[in-house]
Amino acid sequence: MLPEKKILVVEDEIIVAEDMKRSLKNMGYSVPSIASSGEEAIKKAKEHNPNLILMDIMLDGEMDGITAADKIRATSNIPIIFQTAYSDEKILERAKITEPFGYIIKPFKERELRINIEIALYKYQMENRLKNSEHWLTATITSIGDAVIAADKDGIIKLINPIAQMLTGWKQEDALGKPLSTVFNILSEGKDTYFKDPVAKVIKEGIFYGLADNSILVSKTGTKIPVDIIGSLIKNEGDEILGVVFTFYDIIERKKIENSMRKGAG
Repeated sequence: MLPEKKILVVEDEIIVAEDMKRSLKNMGYSVPSIASSGEEAIKKAKEHNPNLILMDIMLDGEMDGITAADKIRATSNIPIIFQTAYSDEKILERAKITEPFGYIIKPFKERELRINIEIALYKYQMENRLKNSEHWLTATITSIGDAVIAADKDGIIKLINPIAQMLTGWKQEDALGKPLSTVFNILSEGKDTYFKDPVAKVIKEGIFYGLADNSILVSKTGTKIPVDIIGSLIKNEGDEILGVVFTFYDIIERKKIENSMRKGAG
């Protein structure tokens, strides 16, 4: 049996708070505590670590619900639903900054409360899954032994891993947001012309191996490094092109061996 989801109720009207607590328990949720002020909400959020907070915007005292929510979100990832009797635009604009998972306008019915809670919990679960996937992807790309640069379909760099930073001479903080042609400069060996548009080549071909004849990467400092390059597309589930990714690696040792073999054969 799954444990009950804990919901912290933040409401300064005790009758409303108790009624809400009763409704939540009828829905199968646990209410570990009720807070009647912003300061108390922050304290009880740390103490109980609830799955969700129902936060009244207009609270008595020096701290309103928006400020309390902002402070809670600064130290934890607890989803918050605001409840208010007011639909003032200025208040809602302030509330948006805290990235709430929903709003409920008082007075509300139990069904409306249930729907908002279920949507908020589902949205929170999906966002966490996405974040976890991104963490795994980032860790994998960071740790692999090849250089990786990803750019959007306009050729703006969105990702560059440590090996790519080392080979290109560009630090991540300087490379992100730059055009690919600024960071990823490829010459054809024996020629002085740069390969102008690798993004277009990937979009046209879908995937390629080798960008130019005997590709040479020219680093930020002007160092020339022979590399092998693989370019491929990044697509979403609808087969829409989101960007491109280039995987490349230093083949200078292989070149030395090839040259040595040629000399030996000669």
